[in-house]
Amino acid sequence: MNLGKVITNPLCSIILALGILTGCATQAKKPPQTKAVDQTIKIDGSSTVYPLTKTIVEEYQNSPANLTKNVPVTVQVSGTGGGFQKFCAGETHINNASRPITTEEMEACKNKQVAYIELPIAFDAIAIVVNQQNKWLNSITTEELKKIWETAAEEKITHWNQINPDFPNEPINLFGPGIDSGTFDYFTEAIMGEPGASRSDYFASEDDYLLSQKVGEDLHALGYFSLAYEQQYNNLKLLAVDSGQGAIIPNPETIKNGAYKPLSRPLFIYVNAAAAQKNEDLRKLIDFYLEQAPEIASNLRYISLPAEAYELDKTAFHTGKVGTAFEGKSQLNLTLYELLTKQRNF
Repeated sequence: MNLGKVITNPLCSIILALGILTGCATQAKKPPQTKAVDQTIKIDGSSTVYPLTKTIVEEYQNSPANLTKNVPVTVQVSGTGGGFQKFCAGETHINNASRPITTEEMEACKNKQVAYIELPIAFDAIAIVVNQQNKWLNSITTEELKKIWETAAEEKITHWNQINPDFPNEPINLFGPGIDSGTFDYFTEAIMGEPGASRSDYFASEDDYLLSQKVGEDLHALGYFSLAYEQQYNNLKLLAVDSGQGAIIPNPETIKNGAYKPLSRPLFIYVNAAAAQKNEDLRKLIDFYLEQAPEIASNLRYISLPAEAYELDKTAFHTGKVGTAFEGKSQLNLTLYELLTKQRNF
């Protein structure tokens, strides 16, 4: 046979062409690919609650409850408000919060059909701090705080002696949470009487560690953030706060008995109820969280709740009790035991 001879028979040409096309079609036909399901448990929200949640998640990932499956868990910080935006859009499973969910956030969750379970997990205080080398200030009144931070103070109250003539004629440099922070919301409501009513000409960040560092580096600084972060730095001075009944320093005793007011507040996690019902790994994580929260919260210098509060949390979670006990707003001057009463009655 002459292998170099060109095929000229039309039938042969057609058969050959069909064979090539059939071969191409066979090669092109591939089995459909199944899209991998993201099993990651996603947590976001408050920088105040972040250290507690992050520590518990790390413990969980090394626990027998998770070792067999090694389900990934991410913990991010967007501030309480920023976290609720993601949570109510169905983008996260858990939102850390340093204040209760607001009516606007409740409506956002409702619009996206996101039902939530509210779980108080610790108590905290907002610390008012200055640089450790500050020699003129050991306590501050709530009226002085208002004079410093109110909207009318913007670009007007700029020096310490404007607060008190006994203070030096030195600039006052302010550091505090940004507008997405639950601490910002709570502080402005407690001190100014309205959430969000604050001057804007200050160094703002949702990162409490950064705020702690900034105050520690600046002799003329004054800042506010979670008490749990104040404990991390030796170059800060914690101020006593006088709300009209004498200057009170925040500590476990004054937070528990309600003496440090109006800057003590409960902390929460909010759990997507539908996700918890469907996701066994999420349920295991929440069970672990509620078991470990008392000890870890105390170790991190938060104030643990009474044992009954965590039992009420477990009941609320396992019965799928959705909604909030806080009517969409912060409850100022709430004590630990008043929180417990709200849990019992919800």
